[in-house]
Amino acid sequence: MKKLIYLLCIMLISVSCAQSQTSNKTNKENMEYNKLTPEEERVIIHKATEAPYTGEYLNNKHSGTYVCRRCNAPLYKSSDKFDSHCGWPSFDDEIKGAVKRVPDADGMRTEIICANCGAHLGHVFLNEGFTAKNTRHCVNSISLKFIPEENKMIKKAYFASGCFWGTEYYFMKAAGVKHTAVGFMGGHVDNPSYEQVCQKNTGHLETTEVEYDTSKTTYEDLVKLFFETHDFTQTNGQGPDIGPQYLSCIFYSDESEKETAEKYIGILEAKGYKVATMLKPLSTFWKAEDYHQQYYEHKGTKPYCHVYKKIF
Repeated sequence: MKKLIYLLCIMLISVSCAQSQTSNKTNKENMEYNKLTPEEERVIIHKATEAPYTGEYLNNKHSGTYVCRRCNAPLYKSSDKFDSHCGWPSFDDEIKGAVKRVPDADGMRTEIICANCGAHLGHVFLNEGFTAKNTRHCVNSISLKFIPEENKMIKKAYFASGCFWGTEYYFMKAAGVKHTAVGFMGGHVDNPSYEQVCQKNTGHLETTEVEYDTSKTTYEDLVKLFFETHDFTQTNGQGPDIGPQYLSCIFYSDESEKETAEKYIGILEAKGYKVATMLKPLSTFWKAEDYHQQYYEHKGTKPYCHVYKKIF
């Protein structure tokens, strides 16, 4: 009888363990992750590599934390990011325990993956001499999301002055500007693509988002730069770019910004200019595709329809 009871206990323990293992496996398989686009899946799941110099975070210099795009696990701190000129975001350290290193399928490199969900991040390289830590995590921007630190000195402004590549070119080089992005504003279609806007029926204008440090520059300085870097008298586009998406416009966030814009329009009109620039209240900014971001910086050329001209 004792032997039978012993055997029954062993069987119950085995069944319980098996059920626990199955449950753990099922829970892991059913873990909810963020929905990925086909391009994100190509890199994060199927371990492809995004094209160099095209990633959203290559030139990001904001303070904050980079998290996994698939599961939101914190991976890297902005303080560990550096410019390696390799075409992808580079970090010389990770948040402890956040990144796992595994031998790459090519048998030569070391792959890095999110320790929490296994998302492909990129590769890690050692002893290159870029920083004192002699480590370079070469990471695909598309594998990351950035969570900025709150900074009350940082504000955003929005300007449309023709092709957003050229508008961004001058703002990203301006003193006090921390970051720029290009996209679309003022239309009636949610999350439009570049191709949709080019069809000229969404109502959007090509717009540049400018993040600036109010301790180092002013909204007034940005408005002056806006007028000095495009033809604000043109009514059908900008330079050779003709169409409603290329019109000149300042999107203001409050009455103070509106008054500043009106002030400089008045100054220009007093100088004899016929100003075509529109003033519109701020609406949703839809960021354009990654390949449009910092376009001339990556291409190494200058705008074809934007030229700086001192006016004020």
